[in-house]
Amino acid sequence: MRVVVFVKATADSENGRMPPTEMLEAMGKYNEELINAGIMLGGDGLKPTSAAKRVMFSGSDRSVIDGPFAETKELVAGYWIWEVRDMDEAVEWVKRCPNPMLEDSAIDIRPVYELDDFNAQMTPEVQAIHDRNRERAGR
Repeated sequence: MRVVVFVKATADSENGRMPPTEMLEAMGKYNEELINAGIMLGGDGLKPTSAAKRVMFSGSDRSVIDGPFAETKELVAGYWIWEVRDMDEAVEWVKRCPNPMLEDSAIDIRPVYELDDFNAQMTPEVQAIHDRNRERAGR
């Protein structure tokens, strides 16, 4: 199963406070473990929301809001994409993670929908579109 692991933002990450070298080293070693175990498919840290845009949807209308965004506890500062056996394995890997922030922090784990989850809605035409998209995206 694939999961996205979200490193939640903190006041420090939203203020652009850079981590010390020791923290970068510890996180690099952790990422190396994930890669060696065949778990990590991708991931990166994200710049503060002061550099972000939010696109709002209302019917056919679109509006753009410039960052920063107020609710730090709801923001994401980084992410990984993992391939794991199950949610228990993902939790075990997250427990091994060095604290990714300079203060108390949180990490959320969210399962990724797979096409099989949409079998009730999937028509042959929709399946063909998704197959083409996956092939073009290299998955």
